[in-house]
Amino acid sequence: MLKKIYKIVKKAIVVCFLLYGFNLLSQPIDLIIPINLINVVIITILGIPALFALILIHILIF
Repeated sequence: MLKKIYKIVKKAIVVCFLLYGFNLLSQPIDLIIPINLINVVIITILGIPALFALILIHILIF
């Protein structure tokens, strides 16, 4: 049980760094995905395709 919690926390930390790196790279084109609990949980559970889905949603709405 403790290993599973450790794995999820480690993945959430990696997702935070991934979002931060994406925001640094996409800042010149004004495409920033905020680092908040909802986005981190979505990407932690669903993986990298969820990041692309959030980018697509951000482009279509804004």
